[in-house]
Amino acid sequence: MVSKLDTKTRILDAAESLFAEHGFSDTSLRLITTRASVNLASVNYHFGSKKELIQAVIARHLELFMPLLNEKLTALCAQAEKPSLLDVFNSFVDPLLALEKQSKNGTVIFMQLLGRSYTDQQGHLRWYTTTHYGEVLANITKALLKANPTLSSQELFWRLHFTLGTAVFTMSSSGALMDIAKADFNQDIDVEGLIRKVIPYLASGMNTSTETTNM
Repeated sequence: MVSKLDTKTRILDAAESLFAEHGFSDTSLRLITTRASVNLASVNYHFGSKKELIQAVIARHLELFMPLLNEKLTALCAQAEKPSLLDVFNSFVDPLLALEKQSKNGTVIFMQLLGRSYTDQQGHLRWYTTTHYGEVLANITKALLKANPTLSSQELFWRLHFTLGTAVFTMSSSGALMDIAKADFNQDIDVEGLIRKVIPYLASGMNTSTETTNM
C-alpha cells in the first residue's frame, strides 16, 4: 500500500517537472495526476488547490536555498568594510549548488520555476516569497546597496529584474550551452562552472554607472 507521504512526494515530483517543462498555466491537474499515477482527490487532499500545489513545489527549493543565502548575506552585511558586488553575487553560489546536491538538476529546475513564475504571471508566488522570506529579500537589497550605495530604489528594481532574467535564461539553457562549449571550444563545463561564469557578468551589470543608464 502506498503511504500518504509517498503519494504526496509523487505529486510534487510530477508537478515540479511538468511546471518546469510546460509552465504553470499550461500544466493541468489532470496531466499531473496522470504522471504521478494518482487521482484528483489525492491532490485536493494534500494541497487543496493548484495554487497551493505550485507554492509547495517552489517551497521545496526555497526551504533549502533561502536560509543558506541569508546566512551568507548576513555575514557579508556584518562586515565593516564595503563588499564588492562580486562578493554579493558570489554569496548565491553555494546555496544554488546545494539545490544540485538535493536533487538531480535541482539548480536548473529551480531557475526554470523562477522564470515560469514571471512569464506565467503567478502573483501569488511573489506574495508567498515575500511573506515567508521577507528578511532574506531585505538582506539582498541591503547587501547590494552596501556594495553600490548610489542605486535608487527604481534603478535597483530594474537591475534586479534584468539580473534575474539573465540568470534564468543562462541556467534554463544550461544543457545547450554545455553542448556548445564542448563542440565549439572543447570545453567541459558543469553547472557550477556555468554559475561561476555568469556571476561576474551579473555583478558588472549591477555596477553600471547610473549616469550611463539615465542618458
